[in-house]
Amino acid sequence: MNRSDISIGDIVIRAEREDDRREVENLIREAFWNVYRPGCREHYLITVLRGDPAFVRELDLVMEAGGRIIGQNVFAEAVIEADSGENVKVLTMGPICVSPELQRMGLGKRLLDYSLDKAASLGYGAVLIEGNIAFYGKSGFVPAAGLGIRYNDLPADADTPFFLCRELKPGYLSGVTGAYRTPECYYVSGEDAERFDRSFPPREKLKLPGQLE
Repeated sequence: MNRSDISIGDIVIRAEREDDRREVENLIREAFWNVYRPGCREHYLITVLRGDPAFVRELDLVMEAGGRIIGQNVFAEAVIEADSGENVKVLTMGPICVSPELQRMGLGKRLLDYSLDKAASLGYGAVLIEGNIAFYGKSGFVPAAGLGIRYNDLPADADTPFFLCRELKPGYLSGVTGAYRTPECYYVSGEDAERFDRSFPPREKLKLPGQLE
């Protein structure tokens, strides 16, 4: 599908169906290949998330145009271990992606904003993610440190510009300070991801500037 094939009226955002799964995994693989590391793990990660109790099935979403899935987003439940001793329930999000040839058309923001509205309608109070403020800031995300939320075991004064928060209920995190805990299901094995990837057509892994690993 080319950029010229997309019209706003064609786009549907809906729940992922079981028969969508391989198409979604292929989409994620295409979108993340060689981005953060040589190859990628995100297409394996989504298979792990789907089977985890933290996964929010009502927020397992795909964007479709012309009968083809061109974007996807998922959420999982997480917690902030508050300094007061309570666990504050929040969401985390991702992987989220749009087909590479259709990026920079506003489709990612459209999917993101729809997803956040859906999460709010389900009663969730806040979303915490790792991401680029240049993109996510357009949808209301702010640095979580400014709200008094620390990233996992890093100290309060750690430089964490990638750690972002969006309140879905205004004031939900008012007065809350503490440490966000990434759900365990997001820590996938590289070896397991490698084995999973062998079920897809071979692709060249490249070490590129800007990768995290």
